Amino acid sequence: MALDDPIRRPPDGEGSVQVRLDPVDRIGTAKVFAVYGKGGIGKSTTSSNLSAAFSKLGKRVLQIGCDPKHDSTFTLTKKLMPTVIDVLETVDFHHEELRPEDYMFEGYNGVMCVEAGGPPAGTGCGGYVVGQTVKLLKQHHLLEDTDVVIFDVLGDVVCGGFAAPLQHAERALVVAANDFDSIFAMNRIVAAIQAKAKNYEVRMAGVIANRSAATDEIDRFNAATGLQRLAHFPDLDAIRRSRLKKCTLFEMDQTPEVAAACDEYRRLAAHLWAGTDALDAQAMKDRDIFDFLGFE
Repeated sequence: MALDDPIRRPPDGEGSVQVRLDPVDRIGTAKVFAVYGKGGIGKSTTSSNLSAAFSKLGKRVLQIGCDPKHDSTFTLTKKLMPTVIDVLETVDFHHEELRPEDYMFEGYNGVMCVEAGGPPAGTGCGGYVVGQTVKLLKQHHLLEDTDVVIFDVLGDVVCGGFAAPLQHAERALVVAANDFDSIFAMNRIVAAIQAKAKNYEVRMAGVIANRSAATDEIDRFNAATGLQRLAHFPDLDAIRRSRLKKCTLFEMDQTPEVAAACDEYRRLAAHLWAGTDALDAQAMKDRDIFDFLGFE
């Protein structure tokens, strides 16, 4: 069975709704990463600083925010951008009337930024929004001059729609802290990637430890499931302040701790660009991970 045939392709899993990728909407030759993690864990901060780090390596970078809050890219652009859905609404969803400058904006160090947005609360599907965004970018030939695409995706993977960026990505990254809640959410994300890997090229790249002094629980979970830690960012007040200043870490005063974090982002970007192993991670059952985490 041809996996490029969206009609004959088997379901990704047992969910009632499957958001399928039309093969013509595949992103060309760029390296594509999807960043996931528990809500509030620092995915957007991590994504934006990683985008900046790739740009420091001389790469042409596009960051796509996939959250209805559309706050993924503001540390790059210094303001809240209109979403693709907002802009489409102004032309009654006649996408042929849009220009690239209507929905794509240049941010720090040349990083290009798009906020996909989402459907109105309680309606629609996030997967449709991601699909429309990629379709627009391809129609305007904006992916042809891009080396790296980073999808910054909201919270837990609760449906096939929010897993849609995995259909475009080569590698998935999970941002997690050294605590029960974010590791529990990471386990569900691993399960979603397992499901998507049946029909798409996406594979797990690894874990970015964030907002944590230690990584012992993350490392223990990684060893049990076949994951690996790619980077570690401690809980720095400078990171919180960078959000308030609406800037990346690279634009903050380069104190020793900030400089070390920037070096870690550069190292991570170089490692991802060079290529990571495709990890065959196996998610635990919810009851198993509940028993696995923590201590008496």
